[in-house]
Amino acid sequence: MNLNSEHFPPRPAWTEIDLGKLRRNLQLIRGDLPKHVQLMAVVKDEAYGHGALDVARVAVEEGAWGFGLSTLEEAMTLRDAGITAPLLLLGERQEAELEWCAAHDLTVCVNEIHNVRALAKIAAKLGKQVPVHVKIHTGMSRYGVRWDEALPLIEQIVAEKSLSLEGVMTHFSQSDETEKTFANLQFARFQEILTALEQRKISVKLRHTCNSGGFLDLPHTHLDMVRVGILLYGVFPSLVCRKIPGIEPVMSVKAKIAAIQKLKPGEVVGYGMRYTAASERRIAILPIGYGDGFPRVRNEGCALIHGRRAPLLGGIAMDALMVDITDIPQAQMWDEAVIMGRQGNEEITVRDIAKLKNSVTYDVLTSWRLRLRRKSVNHTKQDETRISRIDTNSAKPESIRANS
Repeated sequence: MNLNSEHFPPRPAWTEIDLGKLRRNLQLIRGDLPKHVQLMAVVKDEAYGHGALDVARVAVEEGAWGFGLSTLEEAMTLRDAGITAPLLLLGERQEAELEWCAAHDLTVCVNEIHNVRALAKIAAKLGKQVPVHVKIHTGMSRYGVRWDEALPLIEQIVAEKSLSLEGVMTHFSQSDETEKTFANLQFARFQEILTALEQRKISVKLRHTCNSGGFLDLPHTHLDMVRVGILLYGVFPSLVCRKIPGIEPVMSVKAKIAAIQKLKPGEVVGYGMRYTAASERRIAILPIGYGDGFPRVRNEGCALIHGRRAPLLGGIAMDALMVDITDIPQAQMWDEAVIMGRQGNEEITVRDIAKLKNSVTYDVLTSWRLRLRRKSVNHTKQDETRISRIDTNSAKPESIRANS
């Protein structure tokens, strides 16, 4: 028996990423867009917890222009793995990061004059012309240069021979709700800049404003490219935004029954004795808890076992939660339970978990911790070959992948 650490049995709790559904979502999104509009796939924070490298490989095959990321480390992970598509670093860069960006052909958002000059100097030293995008702050008050102060910065970029003004962008504060007044105001402010650039004969290849909500509900703002994040992963940004039939969640969270207990009337469950059995009960213990990202709730929520809902009992522990399987007599040790996702005709959605957590879907997706091994399923033969190579060569053991 090979007892090398690379071959130890996987923990019976995991996140499952359906690459087939991801591919289908990308096809549906791409098919919903006019042909001239590019698709940027937002894969920051490990592709919202789905695994940035696997997502990027599938997205490239499905025609994505490139990828939106937040940190230099995220971008370098993709570059080191052989992703050659454009990688746009959103937000602001420290000056110490700029040389890395130029050397590894990363596309940078530059939003203030000091970084423009510093990046231009570095690019000239390397003999490169570095593409940059300017973030226009049109009302969100986060990153970017104010719409009424942006022209001098843009003119400085154009004057630098070692920089290329590839894009200008903004970001909507509220694009996925019924009320669109402020989003349209932001777009009007952005158009003021575009008009001023046209008057000065300053050309820009990529004008982009839309996140997932804007892509769905504000087609007049699509321009040259849309930045789609959460929708790629099968989660609509709100309940009221436009729906595309066929989009499905890519991530499930699963565990196997690790223990079964029989309760007599009056016996209690878990820390703090938050549940007392009123009658004889049969409960299953699942080896997953708040240490993995599940909300720390008491007597709320459920898991799916044999396609039926098993209510959570007592308080969630760091490494375990308990569910009532009294009415699921066929449930046995090591049966599979679904914590988030579909089993049979039942489904626990990411919104259901968000309600338990009193938070939002984005938070839920990105909060599942890496000790829940990530398992990719339903990949094509091409995906399978790549994943096998990644598993063989990777020094990071946090992801396991298996065909289904």
